[in-house]
Amino acid sequence: MGTRSKEPATGRPGSRTRRLLASAATGVIAAGALFAVAQLLSAFFSAASSPLTSVGSTFIDFTPAWMKNFAIATFGTNDKTVLLLSVAAAAIVLSALAGVAARKWFAAGAGMVGAFAVVMAACIITRAGATVPDLLPLLAGTASGLAVLRFLTGAATPRHTAPATGGSMDSGAARPTRRTFLVRSAVVAGAAVVVGVGGTLLSTARNTARQVRAALKLPDPRTPAAALPAGVQSPVQGVAPFVTPNADFYRIDTALVVPELDPGNWALRVHGMVENEFTMTFGELLAAELVETYVTLTCVSNVVGGNLAGNAKWLGYPLREVMARAKPRAGADMVLSTSSDGFSASTPLPVLQDGRDALLAVGMNGEPLPLEHGFPVRMVVPGLYGFVSATKWVVDLEVTTFAAKAGYWTSRGWSSHGPIKTASRVEVPRALARVPAGRVGIGGSAWAQQRGISKVEVQLDGGAWQAATLAAEASVDTWRQWSHEWDGAAAGTHNVRVRAYDADGTLQDERQASPEPDGSTGWHSITFTVV
Repeated sequence: MGTRSKEPATGRPGSRTRRLLASAATGVIAAGALFAVAQLLSAFFSAASSPLTSVGSTFIDFTPAWMKNFAIATFGTNDKTVLLLSVAAAAIVLSALAGVAARKWFAAGAGMVGAFAVVMAACIITRAGATVPDLLPLLAGTASGLAVLRFLTGAATPRHTAPATGGSMDSGAARPTRRTFLVRSAVVAGAAVVVGVGGTLLSTARNTARQVRAALKLPDPRTPAAALPAGVQSPVQGVAPFVTPNADFYRIDTALVVPELDPGNWALRVHGMVENEFTMTFGELLAAELVETYVTLTCVSNVVGGNLAGNAKWLGYPLREVMARAKPRAGADMVLSTSSDGFSASTPLPVLQDGRDALLAVGMNGEPLPLEHGFPVRMVVPGLYGFVSATKWVVDLEVTTFAAKAGYWTSRGWSSHGPIKTASRVEVPRALARVPAGRVGIGGSAWAQQRGISKVEVQLDGGAWQAATLAAEASVDTWRQWSHEWDGAAAGTHNVRVRAYDADGTLQDERQASPEPDGSTGWHSITFTVV
């Protein structure tokens, strides 16, 4: 195992390159076997037992804020896909290096694999809810990976015999060895793919969350949502729907893989600085007096004019009733909510006790919460950015203080309270769009949750500000759409800016500021061309 292989130097660059590529391939295939076996066995353990998922989630936890902002601004809701691809690319490079090292000295390559396994084990055991048995899939996968590495390394290292008369050193036993390597590699790689896909299918089959959600019938709300007034939708074609379809609702969270929780096993623990600690099951939650309301949610990472905002009809149990049952003690000023994957948010306690419709939500737009939006239960709090309020897959509420505890993002330099700032955006025309001359419809949305929007103004090509036409207001907790008709738009390049006023008449902040630490500010501006 620890001996160095002795290879005759042929002096032929092509031969050395082929051997190097073959050795790199052994490492990559061995890594594939490791992850495939681990994925298969992780179906019988918690979600944290998947090495790739845990490594990616740990990477998210330790990624600097500026890098996260860049990823969200650049890739939007595809940031997790990009992260998974990046982790996979890093694994391929590292495993290829291990394969190359194993060609000269197997112990060196095996040692690299062992070192990678130790790092992955640390990532697994530090995930929320992980236990020691969750390391077993990784251990089995590592053993399989090392076995594959050993199995293929011998075939990837050409063994030369004396050539026949007139033959070359590369034409003797090297060709059969090369064929042997290709056959072995194809067989092992194919088996790894089958095992990996089988593991994914098995995980899906063993998890009942999707099946339960599909069969779940939500109860009728004790207090239905008020009917939407006529005219809440902007008349300009292309403006976002007033109610965002579930499939189009933005998703920003720290869960690399969507948690799949069985509602039958779900429970919410309420504890901390309270007189009455208790646990609520999903059945108890559905039997409570549920209310229904429209609320616009906004991500603090949303840049000026960004699309990380959505409006939906939510069904849930008022959090003020949860707090009334818990009876917070004097001195408490914050509720730390925690999700099943370890994310936490710090919500000001008074916000959960006043008259706003802060909910433990179970429904979204007339159906159970989609898995990616928090099924079976999430928090919805009007007026606060999601990073301090909208905890998905919530399982724990601890009444505490801001001095004693900090949420996930607050501990990473973001603000602790997160009130939503007044914002507006131009949705039509799209930036850099080409539109026909004549009458040009301009439209978009504005929001100032818990305050409402009283006026929106647009500016064309740096001219005077003009009042836009406001659509009807559903409530102060939802966005308000607007429109403006520009007659006689001449051919050429034009610019439009927008700004909004809240219900108190306070103008939206003009200063350009990035999202960190408490939300972006600035007036949205787009350029388009009339042809």
